Amino acid sequence: QLRIVESGGGLVQPGGSLRLSCLASGFRLEYYGIGWFRQAPGKERTGVSWLAAGGKTNYTDSGKGRFTISRDNARNTVYLQMNSLKPEDTAVYYCAASFLGSVEGMSVKGYKYDYWGQGTQVTVSS
Repeated sequence: QLRIVESGGGLVQPGGSLRLSCLASGFRLEYYGIGWFRQAPGKERTGVSWLAAGGKTNYTDSGKGRFTISRDNARNTVYLQMNSLKPEDTAVYYCAASFLGSVEGMSVKGYKYDYWGQGTQVTVSS
């Protein structure tokens, strides 16, 4: 079955860190661009970070300087390292994959991805 699955969410105090994982099954993630998105209750889903198939990265202002996206091809996984977490980072986080996706294309609102994960909850609270 071709799918991607997020993990690594949880409850963390403000200022803490989490590393989210996006694991692919049934296909090689290294040929795919990856986007991380988040959706807070009552709000629309928004982009956080992108990693192109070629390695280029991009971040929105919400994650710039605090979040790092990376890829481990041996583990067929893309990570989102999140540091200095704030309560406003609380959301369900999703990853999405696009074959040979570029950051320029994937960061456009409404871009059509090939796969979406089911999401992982991140809660930042004291």
